[in-house]
Amino acid sequence: MIAERQVRNWSTIAPKMTPENSQAVEPNAGGMNEISRLAGIFFEPGNTFADIARRPSFLLPILLMIAAGIASSYFISQKIGWERMFRHQAETNSRMQQMPADQREQAIAMQVKFAGIGAYAGPIIAVPLAGLIEAGILLGIVAGIMSAPVRFKQVFAVVCWAGMTYLVSAILTIVVIFLKNPDDFNMQNPLAFNPAAFMDPQTSSKFLYSFATSMDLISFWAIFLIATGLKAAAGKKLSFGGALFSVVLPWGVYVLGKSALAGMF
Repeated sequence: MIAERQVRNWSTIAPKMTPENSQAVEPNAGGMNEISRLAGIFFEPGNTFADIARRPSFLLPILLMIAAGIASSYFISQKIGWERMFRHQAETNSRMQQMPADQREQAIAMQVKFAGIGAYAGPIIAVPLAGLIEAGILLGIVAGIMSAPVRFKQVFAVVCWAGMTYLVSAILTIVVIFLKNPDDFNMQNPLAFNPAAFMDPQTSSKFLYSFATSMDLISFWAIFLIATGLKAAAGKKLSFGGALFSVVLPWGVYVLGKSALAGMF
């Protein structure tokens, strides 16, 4: 009798331990793949960043941002031309206009000479380096000042995946390159996503113009995504408001410093 009860009891729990059922749980336990994360950044950032915080990765977004930067440079060189672009910039730069004509031509020639190298090598160096610096600053604020339990790898992954907004910006810039008259293309502000697009760079205050270029929809989107990612990495130890403040603080310092330098020089 006892043996029969044990057999019946075992038969009731055995289905819960079958290989078929255990395999059904594995996909959820594994989390999102890189392609799912890429789509989730745009359509489901909260859940996506929660998955990124659990299993930080950054290779795919870095490669995509580098590719976007190189592609943008290629189409600018082919459709706009470096010399045309730098001459347009010189026309809106008061310091360049004050230079003697021969010195201005030398400066433009020097810019064109190094543009071909810097435009392609720049993204390879600048993308990971900028991400490392930004992640280091954010880690200092979130973990150091706010005492939130986040690791550098998590913050770096959040910064890299939030950089997918740059991918959108690069694609739209390439579209504008093909649609717009090359003489009207403004490399400093190719997309009309900020107030500076409706300001005259020659007559406007340099400080206000530089500040207006930073009031950009793509920048605000990236700030929101980074704050979402920091909140997901820190959990209940950090509110979304605190995460947003951690991102806005260094960004605001950078914008004011950049605008002040533009106004001075």
